Amino acid sequence: MSDLFESESGKKNPDKESYQGKPLATRMRPASLDEFAGQEHLVGEGKMLRRMIESGIIGSLILYGPPSSGKTTLAHVISREIDAVFEVINAVLDGVKELRSVVAKAEHRLRASNRKTILFVDEIHRWNKAQQDALLPHLESGVITLVGATTENPFYSLVNPLLSRCQLFELYPLTRDNVHEMIERALKDEERGLGFMKIDMDDTAREHFAEYAGGDVRNALNAIEVAVLSTPKSKNGVVHIDLEIAKESIQRRSVRYDRSGDEHYHYASAFIKSLRGSDPDAALYWLCAMLEGGEDPQFIFRRLLIFSSEDVGMADPYAITVIHGAHEAFLKTGMPEGFYFLSHAAIFLAMSPKSNSTGAVFEVHSEIKKKGAGEVPPYLKDKTANKLAGMYLGTKNASEDYKYPHDFAGNWVDQQYLPDRLKTAAWYRPGNQGREPALWQRLEKIKGKNQE
Repeated sequence: MSDLFESESGKKNPDKESYQGKPLATRMRPASLDEFAGQEHLVGEGKMLRRMIESGIIGSLILYGPPSSGKTTLAHVISREIDAVFEVINAVLDGVKELRSVVAKAEHRLRASNRKTILFVDEIHRWNKAQQDALLPHLESGVITLVGATTENPFYSLVNPLLSRCQLFELYPLTRDNVHEMIERALKDEERGLGFMKIDMDDTAREHFAEYAGGDVRNALNAIEVAVLSTPKSKNGVVHIDLEIAKESIQRRSVRYDRSGDEHYHYASAFIKSLRGSDPDAALYWLCAMLEGGEDPQFIFRRLLIFSSEDVGMADPYAITVIHGAHEAFLKTGMPEGFYFLSHAAIFLAMSPKSNSTGAVFEVHSEIKKKGAGEVPPYLKDKTANKLAGMYLGTKNASEDYKYPHDFAGNWVDQQYLPDRLKTAAWYRPGNQGREPALWQRLEKIKGKNQE
């Protein structure tokens, strides 16, 4: 817990000494709305959040968006634009004890100077229900105004009473242009940036930094600082940054992906929908995006196995065998050769005919859950039990009425297999792709011949 962004005095412009020793990305953090890059839908001219900030009247709000989209930076900007004390709690490190301390100071401050307190809770989704509930009475009383930041979907990670008391603002990933803007500002700013140095950066190097940052300004600026400080000056004191130096400074492209966050589900959803839409290129793209972000290949194979039955199903009954075989091959070889088997499986499923008819099982399951299982027709019951019942009760052996399909042409005979109350029910609806129509037509043909 800390007054990280603003002191009790409300000082809005930290002095030059406060920047010493800090990374370029920290020094260049926007201190005003005019410096803030991106999120035009929130802080552009005339937009609601900008109007709220400029008016100095901020209600409790939740900032929701992927990592590096500017949530903490926007909170930083609010702290500088509004005449209120800004307290910070990190939900990973702090809990209700720290919250009570903030509230106590806020109550004293409000009575003594009528000055408001804004509480910024970073990673608020990390707090459990009880911790989130602890905020509610203080929001109701107006002692504190909450600014919460989360990378998780707030509708799943935050309690409803808290959501109902806050305005929700979604931040989008920063674009390459946004990163370009911050790079140019850092190169020109003589006080906080690198403008005090003579730097000649090739356009190809700028493009590389912006492209490989993946929307993460911090990543781009830190890489630029490494490049500038590690490159010798020329005789005339100029630091020249070309593409090769840029590549050495930022070698791995940043991928917005968190295996435990929303992006995990978004990427997986895009992957499955690309398979279902029979687009092998898109399927491979999202497959590689997940892998590059650190996704477990076993998770991907589980989704492929499910898809082979759920979405290909009876259109190609052997799809599940192909995927199982690819998975076994992957387990025996590992990476990087395993890319072949993941690719094989994804391309195969994307190009396969599609049928979701196996989903009929859920309709049947719902029927049984709602109404219970019906009585088994007597002739379908266990023949041994039927024989003993007939012997000891002196009744006819019900199994004698059972028609053995193999005794009939085509190994099929017209016979009721469902309970009496459901004898006309039909849940399975065959698809019209791949092998399934042929299988269904064969059955219909056999039925027709035997019913003539």
